[in-house]
Amino acid sequence: MAGSRRRGLQARVRPLFCALLLSLSRFVGGDGVGGDPAAGLPHRRFEYKYSFKGPHLVQSDGTVPFWAHAGNAIPSSDQIRVAPSLKSQRGSVWTKAKAAFENWEVEVTFRVTGRGRIGADGLAIWYTENQGLEGPVFGSADLWNGVGIFFDSFDNDGKKNNPAIVIIGNNGQIHYDHQNDGASQALASCQRDFRNKPYPVRAKIIYYQKTLTVMINNGFTPDKNDYEFCAKVENMIIPVQGHFGISAATGGLADDHDVLSFLTFQLTEPGKEPPTPDKEISEKEKEKYQEEFEHFQQELDKKKEEFQKGHPDLQGQPAEEIFESVGDRELRQVFEGQNRIHLEIKQLNRQLDMILDEQRRYVSSLTEEISKRGAGMPGQHGQISQQELDTVVKTQHEILRQVNEMNCQMKSRNAQNYHHFHHVCLRSTSLYLLWCKLYYSLVISCIGLSKKQLPKNSFDYHFHVYIIYLCTKCCCFEGI
Repeated sequence: MAGSRRRGLQARVRPLFCALLLSLSRFVGGDGVGGDPAAGLPHRRFEYKYSFKGPHLVQSDGTVPFWAHAGNAIPSSDQIRVAPSLKSQRGSVWTKAKAAFENWEVEVTFRVTGRGRIGADGLAIWYTENQGLEGPVFGSADLWNGVGIFFDSFDNDGKKNNPAIVIIGNNGQIHYDHQNDGASQALASCQRDFRNKPYPVRAKIIYYQKTLTVMINNGFTPDKNDYEFCAKVENMIIPVQGHFGISAATGGLADDHDVLSFLTFQLTEPGKEPPTPDKEISEKEKEKYQEEFEHFQQELDKKKEEFQKGHPDLQGQPAEEIFESVGDRELRQVFEGQNRIHLEIKQLNRQLDMILDEQRRYVSSLTEEISKRGAGMPGQHGQISQQELDTVVKTQHEILRQVNEMNCQMKSRNAQNYHHFHHVCLRSTSLYLLWCKLYYSLVISCIGLSKKQLPKNSFDYHFHVYIIYLCTKCCCFEGI
């Protein structure tokens, strides 16, 4: 009977589960492209003339192939810093040629980093009829004809809804409402914090069957395909031909806006003829490129010889050992971070030693005073009773024991596993909890004594002041 009930429940659950999978496939299937799942996935074709990606991103003259940069944008071998972390900077990068794709998809990988808790102004990804090389809208021109996806860092309207990702379309006749963050012009939006993430943030923007969809990888994991839905605009009309671009700007606050890659794909609906591949280059162009390659190779060999003459102590070493690789740099940064943690633990250990000494002196003075009073002497008016003193002494002995235990843990952990960053973090957490217990005990003592009306210049008064001092010191303890 129980088995038949289970089978009946499974029979009811399976159709619901299948329906859920089908509904999710509209967003997950086909790289986030909308449409009827039964019709199949669109054909994707990578368009290298509308894309860039490191390494070796720039040419020898500082330009990016097939792209034009303007303003304060700084291309390098592995990324383009569209706007540096200086006040009032603007920069942009645009495709030189117009794209004429009916359906398309772009994947943009970027970092927005800054020292402050709040950054400005933000970054924008564009598809417009004309290039907006410079202007007031996130480093690009206003009155654009097309669509912009804005990664807005700063809360201009004070509604506490930033950082945000906003889709705004324009027909070339509307000024962007910067003071209100384009709230009245937004076609769709979502709130996502894209600043100071451990991994690069990825944005996937899909225009398919007149529907614009934005997917976001928030940069919390190294998984490149960990996208989540952000916003969607249906029945969106954009120019038949347009330029792809990315721009950024800073204001009174400033972030670094770095773009690591911009990959463009042309999408073809199922059943339609895929675009024909580009014809092969002619023999004349092949010879020209081969001559350029040989010329660059000769220049490289000449530079190597000049470098070796100027640095005879490095002769015989492989070039890979002279320069720091990406892996070596990351390893060096890890060790530098561990060294800083090591120094912080040593400083914490010294402060614990100081508190331990003060606590020992205090307990010693308190015990001596109790022995002077004697066990049978009644307490005077306004003084703490013997029972309360015994309770406080017992509490202080417990505090002394905990501080001693914490100090031993600090010394042992400072000596062991110095090169294991993860274990240090876990032990620091348990140490913090132990310190919280100590602090709590001191606060309880303060609350109990603060209710007493104590005469000045008495031992009880000084004892009360000392407890308050310890509580204050705990409140201001570095790292808590």
